[in-house]
Amino acid sequence: MFIYNVTVNIDESVHDEWIQWMKSHHVPDVMKSGCFVESKIVRVLHVNDTGHTYSFQYTFKQMPDIEKYQKEFAPALQTDVKQKYGDKFTAFRTLLEIIE
Repeated sequence: MFIYNVTVNIDESVHDEWIQWMKSHHVPDVMKSGCFVESKIVRVLHVNDTGHTYSFQYTFKQMPDIEKYQKEFAPALQTDVKQKYGDKFTAFRTLLEIIE
C-alpha cells in the first residue's frame, strides 16, 4: 500500500472557506477517480509558516493507480484549486510507501 500525500499551506484570509470546499468538493472529487481506497485530512502542528498547513493523504494499492490519477485526473483537479484560490496557497506532493 502507498500514500499520495499533498501538503498544503493556506492563507488565513481564505482558510475557513477553503477547508469547507476541500471537504465538500475537492476530496470527494479525488476519491471519485477510483484510484484511491481511503483519504484523510490531517492538520500539521507546530509549523512556523503563516496561515494553516494540512496534509491530505490518499491511500492507494499499486503504482499504476497513482500513475492513472496523475495522468487522467490530477491536472483538472489541480487547475480547479488554482482557479479558485490562486496565490493564497502553496502545495507540494510526495509518494509514501506503507511499511507496516
